[in-house]
Amino acid sequence: MNPNKFSDEEIASVYKAIRERRDMRHFLSTPLEEGQLERFIRAAHMAPSVGLMQPWRFIRITDSALRIAIQQHVEEERIATADALEQRSNEFMRLKVEGILSCAEVLVVGLIDHREKYIFGRRTMPKMDLASASCAIQNMWLAARAEGVGLGWVSLFNPETLRELCQMPSGSQPIAILCLGHVNEFYPAPMLELEAWDKRKAISDICFENSWNTQSPHPD
Repeated sequence: MNPNKFSDEEIASVYKAIRERRDMRHFLSTPLEEGQLERFIRAAHMAPSVGLMQPWRFIRITDSALRIAIQQHVEEERIATADALEQRSNEFMRLKVEGILSCAEVLVVGLIDHREKYIFGRRTMPKMDLASASCAIQNMWLAARAEGVGLGWVSLFNPETLRELCQMPSGSQPIAILCLGHVNEFYPAPMLELEAWDKRKAISDICFENSWNTQSPHPD
């Protein structure tokens, strides 16, 4: 008997949140319940971080003109991305890639400036600050899903432009625009799978043993 183990019901809930988390693009404008956003940010702030540097910062976008400006910039980058995709350009342009103007809340997530002074765990792997902030976003994603709220991570932007729009200090780095809000329903599978953009790889394709591309005995 493992005294540190959660109950069977609690374990099932954790795996259910992981399994049913979705990168959402379709939102309702219904406001979040009082205290929900604060709970989600608190969940994010509980994430692990290299050297406990806690590199994440969250900017809540409440100015409608700023929200529109952010969406317009994302649209510009969407078109530029389509051009770069060449043969898949038209296919990409049919995808819905953000819900900035329709969701209840928009957050810009950024890495702090002066990150170079944090050396613990980053001497040879400086991008661990990004990995840490990604853990924070995943925490928020799972907390939101557990409460029936959708979240979408938008990465179609130029960091310099978004930094200027949000008046972030030099040396900081925006890494995500998060759309949060109620939804009619969660996608039954990741949207890009439903749209046949790509499909999830088998476990046997991503799990090796002892060396790269050495087949793992673990079954799918």
